[in-house]
Amino acid sequence: MKVNEVPQDITYYEGVKRACFALNDEGKYVVVTSVGWDDEAVVNGLAVDDLAATLEHTRKAVLAGVKSPLCYHMERRQMTPEILAKTAGIAAFRVKRHFRPEIFAKLKLSVLDRYAQALAITKQELMTVPQK
Repeated sequence: MKVNEVPQDITYYEGVKRACFALNDEGKYVVVTSVGWDDEAVVNGLAVDDLAATLEHTRKAVLAGVKSPLCYHMERRQMTPEILAKTAGIAAFRVKRHFRPEIFAKLKLSVLDRYAQALAITKQELMTVPQK
């Protein structure tokens, strides 16, 4: 898109501008400010709704005893098992294994500490999920 074509629709940025790249008259990419555009707002809104639905599904699975709270908190932080594994310093296959409630319930305090630190929550928060 060219510099004069960068959309300037008022969106969820609430007046804050962000940088976009566009072609100038010489055919070179330059940084142009934008306050966003409607299409972007719609797509981001759909993505947020999808994330919220997935998190709610996981929350219900934890309450039903199908998954451990670790899975919920990982998804809440928008992490994958691999990212959580690297952050906590635990092998990815072990992280996935800890999604099983019966395994999670037996974890040592030192492992729970590593997860809590990686997720930036307390151990108490790690052990539970919101009821609603």
